[in-house]
Amino acid sequence: MYAHNTGMKTSRILAMGLAACIFGAAAEELKLPIDSDEKGIVYVAPDVVSNQNTVVTQGATVGIQRPDGSTTYGGMNVAGERPTYSIGASTGGDVSFSAGVQSDGRKESAGVKAGVTIKY
Repeated sequence: MYAHNTGMKTSRILAMGLAACIFGAAAEELKLPIDSDEKGIVYVAPDVVSNQNTVVTQGATVGIQRPDGSTTYGGMNVAGERPTYSIGASTGGDVSFSAGVQSDGRKESAGVKAGVTIKY
């Protein structure tokens, strides 16, 4: 009986660990590599939303990540009443600059973002 309970406890611990990894990874953008060579990696980053029973893809971003860390991307999201399109890029190195825009075609919902990332 004790061995059976230990097995169930181990299964529960493994399930909780797996769930923690999945939810922890959800905080980071999931990038799935499509192709790679010496010039960089082409990836797709699906925009997924989960509920109790399913995971739904609401769009995706396709990008290129180069060996120096610089990236270029473009994507589409269909979660709202109108599709939203985005495009952007970032430089590589210890001090990285990034910029991007997104819009669903309406002036009042267009957005611009920019940032600086400092690696230390």
